[in-house]
Amino acid sequence: MNDIDTAIVSGASSGIGEATARGLAAAGFHVILGARRVDRLVAIASEIGGTALPLDVTSPSSVAEFVAAAPACRVLVNNAGGARGLDPVESADEDHWRWMWETNVLGTLRLTKALLPTLVASGDGHVVTVTSIAAREVYDRGAGYTSAKHAQSALHRTLRGEHLGQPVRFTEILPGMVETEFSLVRFDGDAERSDAVYAGVTPLTAQDVAETVVFAVTRPAHFNIDEIVLKPRAQASATRLHRE
Repeated sequence: MNDIDTAIVSGASSGIGEATARGLAAAGFHVILGARRVDRLVAIASEIGGTALPLDVTSPSSVAEFVAAAPACRVLVNNAGGARGLDPVESADEDHWRWMWETNVLGTLRLTKALLPTLVASGDGHVVTVTSIAAREVYDRGAGYTSAKHAQSALHRTLRGEHLGQPVRFTEILPGMVETEFSLVRFDGDAERSDAVYAGVTPLTAQDVAETVVFAVTRPAHFNIDEIVLKPRAQASATRLHRE
């Protein structure tokens, strides 16, 4: 890695995105932080010597403006995403589904598509997409989120073959339970319901995931880590947990 390597992180205003931005900055990258909550971005960027730019991955115009304002980069971390609701299919909220697909799937598509030329031109580009173990498993009442994550994963894995032989790497990070704002968003700000998700379990932290991302992008150029699945010791699958 040289002194001018630049990394872009979406969803960087909190949680895994914020921790990843901090970790990449500590590893020597200049980090471009993108998210909707610009006030939080600015505060984080000022602490790590990064650059804060507004980004809403559900908006094609926002993505275009973000990419136009961002300098050339070598690393892209697709972290923006999330879940809304936990309803069975028979009572699914189409607005929730639409938001999850727009954010997780089309958001990843828009940002990756726009930045691939500069990533390839860097001579050692790297696309990291943070999906979830929900990209490999399904569970009751979670079809909106798991279907979006399956699609996001398929999009990411397709890129590996389409760019074979080009100077760009692709790594998928599939976390299990991580304590962030994820459940608070899923349950529309219901803190009690969100806290219950993590009761009796020591979950992963955003820092745990960030360290994994940094490890992947700091391997030598010939070394592609296709995917890393990470879970708390107490979690066997999306639905099997040992609670104390």
